Amino acid sequence: IMKTKSSGFSLIELLVVVAILGIIAAIGTVAYSGYVSSAKKKSAQNIMLQISLGQVEYHSDFGDYYGDSASTCTPDGPSSDKIEKELLGGADSINEDMGYYMCVVTSSSDYKIIAEENVTGGSKCKMEMPKSTKITHNANC
Repeated sequence: IMKTKSSGFSLIELLVVVAILGIIAAIGTVAYSGYVSSAKKKSAQNIMLQISLGQVEYHSDFGDYYGDSASTCTPDGPSSDKIEKELLGGADSINEDMGYYMCVVTSSSDYKIIAEENVTGGSKCKMEMPKSTKITHNANC
């Protein structure tokens, strides 16, 4: 009687395991990416609400709302820095890690906060929040 001794896994078994791990990794990467995007959007919405609270305080101090007196504004780094200084007490809340830049447009008795995703190329998520704090967004969010 001849006895054979198995010394490891066959090539087919190893290929199956590698394929399964690849599928699990691909699913995990997509899920993680969606989670990060959703967390950044929620963080931007929370900052928009903080800016709105800052506007209430600014209005009680100066009798007017803070922001550009144009019909629209372009969210970018410098405008976000000014918002942090004037309405958020200098806190570094609007930064590269958050993934959104913000600006504020004012009229005589109203304001609108605009947040735009900080990504290069492609479609950007853009959210707007008026004084009523009802956040609206485009189809890319």
